[in-house]
Amino acid sequence: MHDDAALLSAWREGDATAGKTLVARHFPAIYRFFANKLGGDVDDLVQQTFLACVEGRDRVRDDAGFRAYLFGVARNRLMRHFRDRGGRGEPERTVDALPAATVSVAEQMAKRREQKLLLQALRRLPLDLQIAVELAYWENLSDREVAAILELPLGTFKSRLRKARMLLAEAMAELAGQGALLESTTLGLDRWVASIRAELEQASLR
Repeated sequence: MHDDAALLSAWREGDATAGKTLVARHFPAIYRFFANKLGGDVDDLVQQTFLACVEGRDRVRDDAGFRAYLFGVARNRLMRHFRDRGGRGEPERTVDALPAATVSVAEQMAKRREQKLLLQALRRLPLDLQIAVELAYWENLSDREVAAILELPLGTFKSRLRKARMLLAEAMAELAGQGALLESTTLGLDRWVASIRAELEQASLR
């Protein structure tokens, strides 16, 4: 299987199949990105992101990588979405505080209390901190990739990621209290993340 760089190079040279392969490879991740934050307009924003990617494929920097470029486009689309609906869409604001925010697609699909708690706690984080947590731990992007997406120096990003993890833990404790739900969510965090990922991936393919 060709890596992203090889597929991008072939796509730029006119290989439409290489472009379709790239889109199919990253479609579930971009769907998850929006489904974790929005109750509607997910499909439209996914489509807008990939359309912008098609139009800007020649601007992808080889050192940044295609994934980082694609998530950067998705982040910009998300900010524009919130601004267009009456909010400023600023990175330091939480999704819950933005006027367009409702119960997210991911929360609607969540079946377990632990999944719902994790998703609700994430929404209490400032938007860019939520994005940092998701891209670093859910999508397994490198620190350098996520820093580029958030347009931050690497050291600043690492500091903010530590803060995001602390705020996430505090938000879960505030929502759940010091009981069995908090314990099972915290101890099984990787498992709950994986289960949400899997459910959203299935949804993205329907």
